[in-house]
Amino acid sequence: MKFSTQEEYGLRCLLRVAREAGEKGLTIPEISKAEGITTHNTAKILRALRLGGFLASSRGQIGGYTLSRPADEILVKDVLDSLGGKLFDDEFCSDHSGSASICTHSIDCSIRSLWQMLQSAVDGVLKDFTIKDLVASDENIVSQISNIGSEETIKL
Repeated sequence: MKFSTQEEYGLRCLLRVAREAGEKGLTIPEISKAEGITTHNTAKILRALRLGGFLASSRGQIGGYTLSRPADEILVKDVLDSLGGKLFDDEFCSDHSGSASICTHSIDCSIRSLWQMLQSAVDGVLKDFTIKDLVASDENIVSQISNIGSEETIKL
């Protein structure tokens, strides 16, 4: 299971803006240099974040990117869904049916059940995290994950 480069870089860029933008905003070259991403790729990612409603942009001499709303109102789950979609969704089975028009296991599928369970677990963790939480220290994140539920086991 992998997260895409767009999701990783998107979160990194969003966190950079949350930490440093202030009222002025950060420019594409500033974000690109700070994150070690090409300006072309940074521009593409920032556009996706803007269209997703997470960033606002302004033009001109003092222009740049800022958060479109407070960091504690931006859920990590929503950002990842916007940048790359879910690990598993309802279209998954039809998209991966092989050479048949429908999956040969559409009635009784233990694999689908596994993917649904994993997606539910990921959503359960991500729904409680905001960009503000990620701007905090690493220790704070580990502490939050530890408190998510005694029945869930998460190892970092």
